[in-house]
Amino acid sequence: MKKRITFIVLLFVTITLIFTLLKPCFMLYNDSIAKGVPFGDYFRVMYHGFTLDMATAGYLTALPWLVVLISIWFKNVPLRKILVGYYALISLLVILIAIADMSLYPFWGFKLDASIFNYLDSPKNAMASVSFGFILFRLIAILIVSGLVSWGLYRLTPKKLEAARHRIWGTVVTILLGGLMFIAIRGGVTESTSNIGQAYFCNDEFLNHSAVNPAFSLLASVSKTQKYEEMYDFFEEQERKSLFDGLYPTKGENTVELLNTQQPNILIILMEGYGGVFVEELGGLTDVSPNLSRLSKEGIFFTNCYANSFRTDRGTICTFSGYQSFPKLSVMKIPAKSRTLPSIAEELRKKGYTTDFLYGGDINFTNMKSYLLESGYEKLTANTDFALSEQKNAWGVNDDITSEYLYNQIKERKSGPWHSAFLTLSSHEPFEVPYNRLKEQIPNAFAFTDDCLGKFIDKLKQLPQWKDMLIICLPDHGFYYPREGFDHSPRIHHIPMLWLGGAIKQPMVIDKIMNQSDLAATLLSQLGIDHSEFNFSRNVLGKEYTYPFAYYTYNNGFAFIDSTGVSIVDNNSDRTVIDEPSPNERRIKLGKAILQSSHDDLGERQ
Repeated sequence: MKKRITFIVLLFVTITLIFTLLKPCFMLYNDSIAKGVPFGDYFRVMYHGFTLDMATAGYLTALPWLVVLISIWFKNVPLRKILVGYYALISLLVILIAIADMSLYPFWGFKLDASIFNYLDSPKNAMASVSFGFILFRLIAILIVSGLVSWGLYRLTPKKLEAARHRIWGTVVTILLGGLMFIAIRGGVTESTSNIGQAYFCNDEFLNHSAVNPAFSLLASVSKTQKYEEMYDFFEEQERKSLFDGLYPTKGENTVELLNTQQPNILIILMEGYGGVFVEELGGLTDVSPNLSRLSKEGIFFTNCYANSFRTDRGTICTFSGYQSFPKLSVMKIPAKSRTLPSIAEELRKKGYTTDFLYGGDINFTNMKSYLLESGYEKLTANTDFALSEQKNAWGVNDDITSEYLYNQIKERKSGPWHSAFLTLSSHEPFEVPYNRLKEQIPNAFAFTDDCLGKFIDKLKQLPQWKDMLIICLPDHGFYYPREGFDHSPRIHHIPMLWLGGAIKQPMVIDKIMNQSDLAATLLSQLGIDHSEFNFSRNVLGKEYTYPFAYYTYNNGFAFIDSTGVSIVDNNSDRTVIDEPSPNERRIKLGKAILQSSHDDLGERQ
C-alpha cells in the first residue's frame, strides 16, 4: 500500500509543479506585454495560481487513482503499461494548451478559452497572421516538451503493483486519498468551488491572467460556451431592430440635478435580497425596515425600481455594469464576457477616484473576485480579512461587523475622491443573526440588516466626510416572502433605491418605472460623465427617457412592465404567465426584443 499511496501523491505533486512552472514561462514569453515584471511578481503569480493548478492536477490524477484502487484486488498489475498511453495523451494536451495559450495571448489579450474552437473550421484563415516558421517552431516545441513530460511521468510510475495484503484496509485508505484529491478539485470546503476568479489577486490584468491555469480556463469555458446570439431568435433582424431601437437611449441632458457637487465621494451599498416586500413604503411589511423608512424621507427615494434578476451574481453585474440580465446564464461566471463590460468603478477611476469593495463572505464565489478586479476595484476586502471569531455567519461576517469596519475606514479618509461598494450578507439564508426583535426568522434577519444600516448612516452623519458623501442603497435582487403566488411576480422584483448624504441637494421622491441597471447611467449623468458604453442602462432623469418601463428575467422567463401593466412569459412553454390588467401583445413583443437583443450583444462581446 505504501507504494500505491506514494505513487498517487507523487504524481499529483509532479503535475501540479509542472503547471506552476509553466507560469513563469508564460510571463517570460510575453515579457513585451509585461514590460519588465518585478522578480517578486513571478512568485506572487505562482502562489495565487497554485489552487487552480492543484484542481487541474486532481482531474488528471483521477484515472491513475482509479487504476490503483482497482489494482488492490488483483495480482501483478502492469501499471506502467496501462498508463503509458494516458501519459502521452495528457502530456500532449497540457503542453499544447500551454504553448497555444502563451503564443495566442499577444494577439488576443486574454487566456485561452473555448472561443479558439470557433476558428478550427477555418484553419487557413486562423493562421493567416503568422508565418510557417512560427507554427513549425511551436509544433516542434510541443512534441519535445510533451515527450519529456510523458517520459517523466512514466519513470515515476511503478512497473507493476503486487496484490495488497490487506485489501479492505487498502481500499479504504485509497478512497480517503481520493477524497482529499476531490477537495483539491473542488477548491476547498468553503461555499465557492474552483473558478478562474480565485487566481485573480491584483488590478494588473496581465498578472491575473498569468496566474490562471490555461487548461482549467479552457475546460471551464467549454462548459459555458454557446452561440448566445442564436438562443432566442424571435424576430427577423429588421423587426427586432424596429422594436428595440429607442428603448435604451444613451444620451440626453438631465431634467433635474440631484447633487450639489459633481465629484462626491460615493458609497454604493448593495443590500442582499432586500426587496420591497420588507419595505412599508413599497407595500411591504410594516415592521421590518423602520430605519430605511426613516431615511427615505431624508434622501432621494426611487419608488418604482425593479431588480433585473434573482441572484446576487447577476444583480451585481446589473448594478455595477448597468448590464442586462439573462434567463439561463450568469455573465459573472463567464470571465471572457464579463471582462468586456463597462463599470461604474472603472469610469470613476478614470476621473481620479480610488476604489474598493467590501463583502463579508467568500469573494471567490461565482467568479466575483475576477469580475470586481476587472471592473476597476483596486482593493477587495472579504471574509478572510476578518478574524475567525468574527465569521459567525454561515456565509462569513455579519453586517454589524462589516459596517463597523467600513465606518472606521471612511473615518480615516482625509482626501478623495473615493468610491466604495459594500455588499451586505446577513439577510441571506439561513437567516441566523445576532438580533431578536421579530419573532419570524426571515423578517428578523432583514430587520437586522436595517438596524445595521440605520446605525451606520447615523454615525456617518457625525463625520466631516458626510458633507461630500453620496450613499446609494439598493438590493441586488428581491426576495419571495411571504411565499405566495408566482415566485417572480413584480411584487418580488420590486426593490427600493435610496440616495443619501450631504452631496444631495434636497429630499425627493422619484416614481418613474426603472431597473436597477439604470443606476449606472443615472449616476454617471449626474456626475457629468459619459455613459454611452452602458448600452442597457438608461438615465431615468434624462430628457430622452420618454418611455419608462422595467424588464427583468428569471429562470428561462422574462417580464415587461410599463404604465399599461405587466406581462410575464415562460419561455419553456412559450406561455404567458401573467398579463395584467389585460392582455397586451406589444408588451410581450418588446420583452422578446430585449431578450433577443441582449443575447445578440453578449454573443458579439469578445
